[in-house]
Amino acid sequence: MKITEILQSSGKPFPSIEIVPPLKGMTREELLEGIAPFMEFNPPYINVTCHRDEYEFVPNPDGSFTRNLVRNRVSETSVASAIMSRYKGVEVVPHIICAGRTTEQVYEELDNLRYMGIENVLALRGDCMVGEKRFTPTPGGFSYASEMVAGIRAYEGEKRFCIGVAGYPEKHFEAPNLEKDIENLKAKVDAGADYVITQMFFNNNVYYRFVKKCREAGITVPIIPGIKPLSTPRQLTMLPEAFSLDIPVELSRMLEGADKEKAYAIGTQWAIEQCKDLLAHGVPAIHFYTMGRSKNIVEILKECF
Repeated sequence: MKITEILQSSGKPFPSIEIVPPLKGMTREELLEGIAPFMEFNPPYINVTCHRDEYEFVPNPDGSFTRNLVRNRVSETSVASAIMSRYKGVEVVPHIICAGRTTEQVYEELDNLRYMGIENVLALRGDCMVGEKRFTPTPGGFSYASEMVAGIRAYEGEKRFCIGVAGYPEKHFEAPNLEKDIENLKAKVDAGADYVITQMFFNNNVYYRFVKKCREAGITVPIIPGIKPLSTPRQLTMLPEAFSLDIPVELSRMLEGADKEKAYAIGTQWAIEQCKDLLAHGVPAIHFYTMGRSKNIVEILKECF
């Protein structure tokens, strides 16, 4: 079933989760055991992130190094297959990225996903390579998510995937301002995207303003809020740096001087209150970024779903 169909047919708000493919060495059973705690809450779909290959520097006998591209994580396609085999009726949404792939490689992946019976993808540009300051498109590949969405629609003909895209309530860090970033989001929707999942945020008013601006710009597709609870004191500085977002003053003051255990409890409770408020405002679903953790997400789900 397509995500848009799930949104239309669901009688009440539901949670969805996003997992990161494990590093090579984790077994299939370990992966599925990590997902099992979420199943009590009947998430209708699970997103599986995609990470581009990384550079590995191999020493040579003369003391120099050879730079090789390697994949350190299990592929999103393999993870999707494992989930489908264990949890019948749960849709999987693999992420498809422009970064590091030619258009032909993207189309080949789409063919493989369709062969598996997968109807949903999340289309993303992807991140820079480690050490790069600016994103460099792959020769023969797409430069932007909007190009990839248009390319998918042109390639697939009548057999349409349901395509999700990312939205940034506090703007993408490369955009000069929020208005321009919303223009870029509208370009993705106009190219054929069916719904939006937002970047994490910690102030719900940021999300509400973002949705209002999107509607004023003519974006009519569902905009699903994305939530990630803070879990360590380090994330107070790491998340703003990594994702170009703000931590509310109240939350940052609560976390000042907190040890790991207290920070975990504060972050979890803050996310619970966020979710309750979002549900009271009528959001159709809430998307949870698990980052390989389940305990705090499960606590939030118990309180809110």
